[in-house]
Amino acid sequence: MTVRIGYAAGAFDLFHVGHLNILRHAKEHCDFLIAGVVSDEMLRQVKGVDPIIPVLERVEIVRSITYVDHVHVETVPDKLETWNALHFTHFFKGDDWRGTEKGERLEREFAAVGVEVVYFPYTVHTSSTALRHALEIMSTAHPREDSSADGFAVTRG
Repeated sequence: MTVRIGYAAGAFDLFHVGHLNILRHAKEHCDFLIAGVVSDEMLRQVKGVDPIIPVLERVEIVRSITYVDHVHVETVPDKLETWNALHFTHFFKGDDWRGTEKGERLEREFAAVGVEVVYFPYTVHTSSTALRHALEIMSTAHPREDSSADGFAVTRG
């Protein structure tokens, strides 16, 4: 019997239930799950955002999830290049990619090397983008006060 090696990639910044759902569903469909955590540099390059949580901390969070067998830090945008390094048999993605140009391109490229693309339901009510936006609103409305070394309150916006 062939071992089903799954790969589920994401920024996993501001880890939330949507991230947990995709990792749980992925593990249900493979024998060995590799979680790809997008590096800080790749997040800036591909999504144009700075991570809230640094990559090494995101790796530790994802590594501690029981569904994850191995964590790989993604440093290249090309998923085929990642496949060449890891040789997974299944690639897991949220179904917000299904039927899109980038999703169909991914399916064609992976089909050529025998990788099955499996989509899981996207958790609509929660996303890192929504959490990031909420944090921005909260920090603007309620500046944080910290104590400085000399005991004075410092307000940060």
